[in-house]
Amino acid sequence: MGRITEVIKHLIILNVLFFIAPQFLQGVDFGNLFALYFPKNPHFGFWQYLSHIFMHGGFSHILFNMYGLWAFGTPLEQIWGKNKFLIFYFSAGIGAGLIYSAVNYYQFQGIYEQLLQIGLSSSEIQDMLDTGRYNNAIVTLSPEVLSEFYSLYHTPAVGASGAVYGVLVAFGMLFPNAKLALIFFPVPIAAKYFIPVMILGDLFFGVTKYSIGNIAHFAHVGGALIGFIIAWYWKRNQFNRWN
Repeated sequence: MGRITEVIKHLIILNVLFFIAPQFLQGVDFGNLFALYFPKNPHFGFWQYLSHIFMHGGFSHILFNMYGLWAFGTPLEQIWGKNKFLIFYFSAGIGAGLIYSAVNYYQFQGIYEQLLQIGLSSSEIQDMLDTGRYNNAIVTLSPEVLSEFYSLYHTPAVGASGAVYGVLVAFGMLFPNAKLALIFFPVPIAAKYFIPVMILGDLFFGVTKYSIGNIAHFAHVGGALIGFIIAWYWKRNQFNRWN
C-alpha cells in the first residue's frame, strides 16, 4: 500500500467534502439532490448514478469505505495508472447503482402487480406511496410486504460501497494470495477465498432480506460483478498503462 496515491487522495477529499458540506449549506438538500432514488420517485435524477457514490449515511459508513478505497485501491492505481483506475472506479460505482435500481424495480413491480390484481387502481397505489396509508379492507398483502413496497419507492441509496467492492474484487484478482481479515473475525484468509465469501454473503442477505441494518446488498454485488468483468477483460487483453 505505502503512501496515498494521487487519485485515491482526491477521491477521499471529494467524499469528505460531500460528507461535511450539508453542515454548512443548510439551504441545499444534498440527500434529495445526490442520493440515488428509485427511478419512479419524483426526487430521481439520472446524475444520481454518479453523485450517490460521494454520499454517505454516517461517519462509520464513510470511514470504512474510504479505508477500503485506500487499502485496496492504492496498489491498483500504482499498477494501472490514474486514468485507468478512474475509469474502473466510476464504472464499478455507476454499474452498482444501475444493477441496484434494476433489482429494486423488479421487486417493486412484483408487488405493484399484486396490488393491481387485488383490485387497487394505479391512482390508489400511488396514493399509498405518497401518504404511507392503505385500506385494510382492500389490501390483503402483509404489512411487511407493504412496508417493503413503500421503502423501495422512498429509500435512497448512498455510498461508495459498490465502487469499493469493484476495487476489492480487482485487488483479489491481482493479489489472490494476499491475506485479509475482518475486525470481528481477525483470522487472515487469502483474498481468493475471502472476497468470494463476502460477495456470496451480500447475495444471500439481499435475496433473503435477513440483513442487519439498511444495507444495499445488491449494490455491493453489482459493483463486484462490474469490477470482475472489467478487471478480467483488462487482464486478458493486457491493456497498457494509461497515465
